[in-house]
Formats: sequence, structure tokens, C-alpha cells
Amino acid sequence: MRGFRQAYVRAGEGGLPLLLVHGWPETMRIWWRVIEALAAAGFDVIVPDLRGFGASEEGPDGFGDVPAHSADLAALLTGHLGLDRVVAAGGDLGGPVIQDLSLRFPGLVERLVLFNSPLPYLEEAMAGMRTRPPRDVTDYFIRQGTDPEGLAAELDSPGQRRRYISTFYTSRLWAHPEAFDAGAVAFHAEPFGDGAKLRAGFRAYESVFSPSARSDVTMMGANPTETLVLFGPSDRVIMPDFDRMAEVVFPNLVGPFRLRDCGHFVPWEQAGLFVGATRSFCRDLLDT
Repeated sequence: MRGFRQAYVRAGEGGLPLLLVHGWPETMRIWWRVIEALAAAGFDVIVPDLRGFGASEEGPDGFGDVPAHSADLAALLTGHLGLDRVVAAGGDLGGPVIQDLSLRFPGLVERLVLFNSPLPYLEEAMAGMRTRPPRDVTDYFIRQGTDPEGLAAELDSPGQRRRYISTFYTSRLWAHPEAFDAGAVAFHAEPFGDGAKLRAGFRAYESVFSPSARSDVTMMGANPTETLVLFGPSDRVIMPDFDRMAEVVFPNLVGPFRLRDCGHFVPWEQAGLFVGATRSFCRDLLDT
């Protein structure tokens, strides 16, 4: 597919296709707590590692932006798995990827499930909203996007790289307090001990600042796809008015629903609520 090996896990084959797309600093492991329950609910659950992440190879074109990930997933779904419709779920980087997928490939994405994700800025409709995260939490974004080589060089051992990633699950206050114990943090940080994997993950950030890092224009804007929006409000890195912004972006919206005691990593922090909400949102499709 597209010149590289893309790893994925699948459970519940034959059910309603459900694509689960991770963000950064994540791999398919962020979905571990929900896969079996979603398959038991009647979904055909497809969980890839994006290019350059986890067990997937990097793309031969060197890109790691949203359109590249979107095109990869379309090839996986339609070319490799032979699927012509899916429900797509994602947060963080996975959020823009599934938004792009739904607009770039009309008819492929039947519904969206979105949480704690970047959203397009629609200036007039969002006037007066808090559409940017606090400045004191964006240092990582700027460094990874403008000096990825320098940062990668500083993190020159597996231990340093894993410690850097661990901060996003702990001291940076993305998650609700104590949502990740030491074992869970180590589990999610482990794949990024590989320097090439850490460096590949920076490419989406580079594309924000550098046109040469973009494979195409990202397709994000007002989106007519029927969408369920969940919001973990303990998250310090997401836009404070994420829920209000979502009401503007998605005219066919269910929610937004604010999840108590939940931050950035919704399917890990509130696995039961994520499964229940997704099942209810797709009940009519599951029954057909």
C-alpha cells in the first residue's frame, strides 16, 4: 500500500467497519481498552499505526502530514481491505486525519466520532471564542515543528526519548490526574524509544510551519458528516472552547458531551463511556 508497510490490528471482521485513528504521542495502543468491547458490540474494528508510528514503516515520500495519513488510510480501507464505507473515530492528530478523510474521499466516511482534536478556525463564526490553547503549553508544538532535528539530537538515547514522551501523559497535564499509572505511561512511551519513530512523529508539526513538509492542502472546514463529539475537559493542551467550536464546524452534530474526570486521551481514560457513546451513535447502522 502506497509503497510502505502499514501495521494494523482488526477485530470483529464482518461487522460495521469502524476505523480508530490515534494521535501524537500515541500509537494504536491508545485504543487497547476499547477494541474488544467495540467488536463485541458489532463493529469490525480496524486500528492502524499511522506511517512512521509504532509498527508501521515511514512513507517513501518522506511526508508525515495530515493529507499523507489520510491517503494512506483510504488505500488501506478501500484497496487492501475492500471496504467502501466506515465510521471513523479519532482525537489529537487523528482528528484532523479523519476530518480530511471524510472530505477528501466523499462517501467513504459515513460518520465521525471526534474528541480533543484540532478543529478548523472559522473566523466569523468563532469570533469571541477561545480557539487557542494557553501559551505556556505550546512550547513542544513550536519546537517539534521548527527545530525537529535539534530536538531529536538532544534526545539521543532510548531512555531520554521515553522520558520526553512520558511527560505528555503526566506532568504536562494533558490527562486527568492519575489517569495513567507508571505501567501505562511506560506502555505508551515504549515505541518512541526508537529515534526514527520519535523523529517521524514530528513531521505533522513541521507541516504546520513549512510548506515543503506538506504533501497537499489539508481538507478541514465546515463538515456535513454526521458527527459525535466527546470532550475531555481536564485537557490543558486543547482549545478551551473546543466544544463550542465543534458546534460551528459540524452542522449534523450529536453532542458535544463533556466527560467528567477525563482529559486528552478519551478512549483510555474513559473507555466505557467511549464504547457506549459510539455504540449508541451507530445503533441504527449496527442494526442494518
